[in-house]
Amino acid sequence: MDYKQYIAQKINVEGVAQEEIASLLAVPPDSAMGDFALPCFRFAKALRKSPVIIAQELAKTIAPDEVVAEVSAVNGYLNFKVNKAGLAADVLARIAREGAKYGSSDEGSGKTVCIDYSSVNIAKPFHIGHLSTTVLGGALYRIFNFLGYRAVGINHLGDYGTQFGKLISAYKRWGNREEVERGGIHAVNALYVRFNEEADEAMEAEAREYFRLIESGDKEANDLFEWFKSLTLAYVEKIYDRLHIRFDSYAGERFYTDKMAPVVAELKEKGLLKESNGAQIVDLEAYGMPPCLILRSDGASLYATRDLAAAIYRKKTYDFYKCLYVVAYQQNLHFKQVFKVLELMGYDWAKDLVHVAYGMVSLEDGAMSTRKGKVVWLEDVISRCVEKARVILEEKNPALENKDAVAETVGVGAVVFGALYNSKIKDITFSYDKALNFDGETSVYVQYTCARAASVLSKAAADGIAFDEAASGTPNAQEAELLKALGDFPATVREAAEKYEPSFVARWCVDTAKLFNKFYFDCKILQAEEDVRAFRLALTKATLTALTNGLGLLGIGVPEKM
Repeated sequence: MDYKQYIAQKINVEGVAQEEIASLLAVPPDSAMGDFALPCFRFAKALRKSPVIIAQELAKTIAPDEVVAEVSAVNGYLNFKVNKAGLAADVLARIAREGAKYGSSDEGSGKTVCIDYSSVNIAKPFHIGHLSTTVLGGALYRIFNFLGYRAVGINHLGDYGTQFGKLISAYKRWGNREEVERGGIHAVNALYVRFNEEADEAMEAEAREYFRLIESGDKEANDLFEWFKSLTLAYVEKIYDRLHIRFDSYAGERFYTDKMAPVVAELKEKGLLKESNGAQIVDLEAYGMPPCLILRSDGASLYATRDLAAAIYRKKTYDFYKCLYVVAYQQNLHFKQVFKVLELMGYDWAKDLVHVAYGMVSLEDGAMSTRKGKVVWLEDVISRCVEKARVILEEKNPALENKDAVAETVGVGAVVFGALYNSKIKDITFSYDKALNFDGETSVYVQYTCARAASVLSKAAADGIAFDEAASGTPNAQEAELLKALGDFPATVREAAEKYEPSFVARWCVDTAKLFNKFYFDCKILQAEEDVRAFRLALTKATLTALTNGLGLLGIGVPEKM
């Protein structure tokens, strides 16, 4: 049962939908006040009454039943206490029944959500700045699929522009095929950096000519480009595999080369295209924005041109319910312009385009990627985190089997969780020590909690103790708090999807792990009397299942032992 939805159905506030009431229901910081509370302050202006009076009047309209044991009004809050035995029976039975699907739903059935994320640049290695878009998009991909949507992961490759002419020019000057094959993407990037360091006007002109040859279909130029692309994809696939990231489409900027002219023609036909200093623009001054540049004075297309073509193509191809763009907040204006132009073109589905903006990532020393070749490669960050995890595991549990595999799961999880735990819009300073803290708000803490729960269940099995995963019982205060958190998981997943915030799931994992550890230390499990032991083992199993599901949505694995 979704307790928030159940309670919301019992509350009638004029002009307020049940969905909004359910979203306002929260767990009070003091459990003595109740299991759920509705703050009535938001209704005061519309109802022209004080929150205290609103709460008191609502309390009189709600009768207790087999689910809601008590209703009270306190200082503008409407508080609810639920039947603890019923809560336990309902939550444990549902988790036991649904297992790995607990928290999922079919609410998105028949709806497609396109998610544009990661969007790597051909011939450039992954740097730390790509972390957020990659893991944030990957988490949203899994969350929407979990809720029954058809998620389409799109890697909008950066495979268009004069930088590829620069690469060809650099390769022809200084490159060696065997050395580049051996060095892979890093050798290609070194050539690009060298070109930028040494380029003069003649070299820049040569680069523009090579890019023109790519566009015109020249075989040699395109063969070199495709080679650079194959080296890039072979490299990034290894990183995607480590991060548990997948895509359904690698249609990048170049894919839309033949799809831009019809868009430009349509803009002209609809009277939206204007000339400005030789360039072609869509004037957005009336909407408080600078003009959206469609074609440069030399006729070259821009990001906006390609994004317009991509949006139209995606709607025709996937008929999406929503199309998400997981791109850094520096591009806020760009997407506002693109979405507004599509709206002006008469596409009512422009309202279904969403820019999922996120903050920047840096290391504690402030290091970030630059065009000068001073970069922090994401693969190095992941590998270093895995190496540090291996050292910590060796110190904590020298007898642990499969240390390398466990270190991989723990280290990669720490990198992913570090990018997902806080609100997506916040800038992140990644710290190896903080990310690998067994006692902090980290994936390592949650993974260790899962290993602890698994150990309890393993000991029970070794001792021949059988139990019903849906065992009933009347929980004490600590058990009830844990059960409420477990019961809140489906609503948390839905809210993460609605607000495009995987951090809700990450924080739920940490909060639930804390509640389980308090229960673990304060309540006997294997040493309890038979009926209580069965109930507590069922609660332990349910916690392990729900936490595994939560971490799984973030792309983080759970080792059996740590």
